[in-house]
Amino acid sequence: MLIRVADWERIRAGEITLQFRRWKRPTVRAGGTLRTSQGVLAIEAVDVVTRVTRAEAVAAGFPTVVALKSAVDGREGALYRIRLRFVGEDPRIELRSSSDVDGIALKEDGLALLRLIAANPGVRAADLAASIGREKLPFKADVRKLKAKGLTESLEVGYASPREERRTCEPWTNPGR
Repeated sequence: MLIRVADWERIRAGEITLQFRRWKRPTVRAGGTLRTSQGVLAIEAVDVVTRVTRAEAVAAGFPTVVALKSAVDGREGALYRIRLRFVGEDPRIELRSSSDVDGIALKEDGLALLRLIAANPGVRAADLAASIGREKLPFKADVRKLKAKGLTESLEVGYASPREERRTCEPWTNPGR
């Protein structure tokens, strides 16, 4: 679920508590969390709605219902109201900056993937995957697993692996081998 950059500070402050999306099916679920580079959100409710009140539009960061509708109209699917709240910073940021990599077990293919990303920062996933003879979607799924451990980060284009870059300059053993 993409959130407008301009809304993040207001979400953090608790001023924006709703988001509206048109989806064929929801991409988040009530009771879950959404990890983003801006922080972690608790998803408190996800409901299909047929009309939006002015108070809901304001709670979603729009001055009017018309402004909200112009942002979501033109897309396919039902209109969903997502109630959310900010719960904290992205834990992957601290993991990425940590120098303690010894406690992270990786299989050989994960380590190879980290080395590939470290050697090719900012390269598109499709190009990285093709360079090692893999399909893009399974490749991206493996990168997301590494990202969840704080080992990679998404750039505007491609990825970086700050910890692997540091590791190549420091002695390190891979306990997952």
